Amino acid sequence: MVRIARDDSGDHALDLSERQKMAAGDWYCCVDDELEALRVVARRALHEHNTMDPDRRGSMGPALAALLGSVGQHARIEAPFHCAYGFNISLGERTFLNAGCTILDTAQVRIGSRTLLGPNVQIYCAEHHKDAAQRLKGLEIARPVTIGNDVWVGGAAIILAGVTIGDGAIVGAGSVVTRDVPAHATVVGNPARPARGS
Repeated sequence: MVRIARDDSGDHALDLSERQKMAAGDWYCCVDDELEALRVVARRALHEHNTMDPDRRGSMGPALAALLGSVGQHARIEAPFHCAYGFNISLGERTFLNAGCTILDTAQVRIGSRTLLGPNVQIYCAEHHKDAAQRLKGLEIARPVTIGNDVWVGGAAIILAGVTIGDGAIVGAGSVVTRDVPAHATVVGNPARPARGS
């Protein structure tokens, strides 16, 4: 069994690779050869998806579909699209991501069935260290994002690390979601708060 040591200075997860630390939700260094090689694989899949003729691409480029953690039937990602790694992203059935979406999937990102993401929606799993010296070392921590079934996320909304959005919720366009959203709630603004009358 590997022993893990953590403290606020960024010392972290002894005897684990940076990828293993990232997956474990511990502090890790993003300036790492293994992680960069994985990002290169993602960039190649994204290049194919983003430049492929739409008639050939269909719902998403084949390399991107193969890269993602799981893809439900009839899920669709419009181009352009950007992600960090791809393999941490799971899409439910009939999930739709409109053009310009960005998912920095340093942790698991689960998007439920029939959920709609408007254009330019951004999901950020990574948080950099608050100490400038540790940021310079490339230290960050990854927190998962979960979006339920039948959710509508309006265009240009931003969803921050560690957030869960419940089934049937609505996130207004341009909102910045910093905390969990209950099922069937409507939130708007920066930071996102329950809309009046919802």
